[in-house]
Amino acid sequence: MKWRKSLYDIIEVADEQNTLSKLYDWMMMIVIVVSIIPLAVRNANELTQMLDFVTVIIFIIDYILRLLTADLKLKKGKKSFAEYPFTPMAVIDLVSILPSVTLLNSSLKLLRLFRLFRTFRVFRVFKVIRYSKSINIIINVFKKQREALLVVGGLAIGYIVISALIMFNVEPATFSSFFDAVYWATVSLTTVGYGDIYAVSTIGKVITMLSSVFGIATVALPAGIVTAGYMEEINKDESL
Repeated sequence: MKWRKSLYDIIEVADEQNTLSKLYDWMMMIVIVVSIIPLAVRNANELTQMLDFVTVIIFIIDYILRLLTADLKLKKGKKSFAEYPFTPMAVIDLVSILPSVTLLNSSLKLLRLFRLFRTFRVFRVFKVIRYSKSINIIINVFKKQREALLVVGGLAIGYIVISALIMFNVEPATFSSFFDAVYWATVSLTTVGYGDIYAVSTIGKVITMLSSVFGIATVALPAGIVTAGYMEEINKDESL
């Protein structure tokens, strides 16, 4: 139907030339930000409850509209309507909505169970991904550079485990458990070094220095890979 195609263009396609599409994106961005306000208030009051109520109604309407146009997005015919709820963004939408459903009908015992999962409302922050072009570019960079990033991540994890094993055996008085050694290795590798656990022996101090030096490279390598990939995506987008 023609109305569904027009609806899809507004809610899904981020078209700079489509004024309604731009307005819808901006409106949803504002709603997402407003919906986070109640999460920053420990004791709920009438204002925060009203904000939560209004925003969750808008999120539900948005979810239904996207479900109605799922076939235009996934292009799998009727199967699209069954598959859409399991797509990453749809899952985020649903998880961010369900904890607040109790506001709509608190008499239903089943819905009261969602009060246990109100913390999941923080997932509303991730809804911004849909409307941010820069974030989507970064996600694409991570997808394209995942092999190089996995190699760097593997090296970092390997070094953490090896240095933790050495420290755990070299300084038993300092590290009462292997987890303490892993914790120390991690904060040393990232050059944070909280100072609550530190090496005492000469070997331990040498390993600490090596961890700090290796940590600089570990942080710099993925940063360089992501930056290069990001610039490549930006240049590619500008050339279109």
